[in-house]
Amino acid sequence: MSVFHQVDGLSDLPANFGGTVFRPQDSGFAEAAKLYNGRAADQPPAVIVRCLDPDDVVAVVRSVDHAIPLAVRGGGHSIDGSAGAAGSIVVDLSQMRAVTVDPVARVIRAQAGALLGDLDTAAQRHGLVVPSGTNSVTGIAGLTLGGGIGHLMRRFGATVDNLLACEVVTADGRVVRADEQTNPDLFWALRGGSGNFGIVTHFEYRAHPLESDVVSGHIVFDGEQVSGILEGLHDYMRSAPRELSLLATVVAAPPLPFLPAEVHGTTVLIMTPVYSGDLENADEIIDSLLALGRPLVNLVTRRSWIETNSLLDAMAPPGRRVSQRGGYLAAPTKDTIATVMSDVADTPRHAGTMHALNLYAMGGAISEDFAEDSAAFSRQGAGWIWESLALWDAREEDDGHDAWSNRVYDHLKPLSLSNGYINLTQDLGPSWRGRVYGDVAKYQRLAEAKRTWDPTNRFAYNKNIEPA
Repeated sequence: MSVFHQVDGLSDLPANFGGTVFRPQDSGFAEAAKLYNGRAADQPPAVIVRCLDPDDVVAVVRSVDHAIPLAVRGGGHSIDGSAGAAGSIVVDLSQMRAVTVDPVARVIRAQAGALLGDLDTAAQRHGLVVPSGTNSVTGIAGLTLGGGIGHLMRRFGATVDNLLACEVVTADGRVVRADEQTNPDLFWALRGGSGNFGIVTHFEYRAHPLESDVVSGHIVFDGEQVSGILEGLHDYMRSAPRELSLLATVVAAPPLPFLPAEVHGTTVLIMTPVYSGDLENADEIIDSLLALGRPLVNLVTRRSWIETNSLLDAMAPPGRRVSQRGGYLAAPTKDTIATVMSDVADTPRHAGTMHALNLYAMGGAISEDFAEDSAAFSRQGAGWIWESLALWDAREEDDGHDAWSNRVYDHLKPLSLSNGYINLTQDLGPSWRGRVYGDVAKYQRLAEAKRTWDPTNRFAYNKNIEPA
């Protein structure tokens, strides 16, 4: 850890700066630079400026030459590694993890370095929950700014649908509030437009009562049943209660402890339901899912919300090398299912790797209760989210796994909608960014907000929107 002095376009920070600066030669630099995607370590940032409060963030923004773009790290879970982009100056918010709860107003205020586990733990002390993601070590900042999908989206909507306000450090070093009445153009853009418009230091969320346990877990089916089950899932979920969420994972089975040894390496379907409604109805609902096939394993049981929202942690642990693509489907058609099955069967075969295609059911609140133009986050026409995920450890295997990800995308692109969810895919280029938010008018609105709030594109390390 080093005291801060002049470094490549940064002037001295003020004497009251409370954080820490890490340079590549510092003993703590490698640890500070670690991100969810282990590939980020190949090309580390130039310097990491770790902040302890919003005043520190303001000091960094004002001290950096305005011609130099800034990377921003919250939880560090961005699949693109943009939180620690090569050669960048990183504004590190990872120590700003405070979460406060107003149980009467049901409002939760969280600092931008908080993880989903922090948010869940604080909320559950008061029998509350904020709809968020599916991995407890995901940062709330990137999740929220990209939209926020998870196990409660069918019941309560996306995370951005439950966002009440943001505190933002702007490109010129001011601190502003963004909500429906104050800077509404910024608030609209922040709800799905990623970190393009400023550094959010605090988020305010609407919380919902969730005082009892939920019913959740994994149901595993062998490869012969996958196509038939997936063909029936769309109709099943259209009539399912909003309190039921569903993730269907088609995977070349890794040696996870809950998978029988005889299916390791073969194609299986792992269904992960989460039912958050009246527990008296849970058995009937889960039984109807089991009846769609002949389960090899049924691990669904009553669990706390905190345990439930960390069920998927083991499937994608931080630090591995990652390649990810994704998009929206109106429905998983026979052609889509055949493509999924073929691509999962045609994966690079290396010990310790994992290749999966995830299908998240939408519908309910996220699809029906919020207008397409209510936020930058797009959902128009989407019945399902698909996500391809490759995980491995050896750098020399990168090309093969990236090639698999690209094949999956090329195969599924003609079957997908033009809009999508930016958090579950790596950046696919300018043409994709112009479509992923929906129609041309929405993208133009984002570009105008970018011009207003970040005209020189200081916040360029993200799925970048050029100023209009």
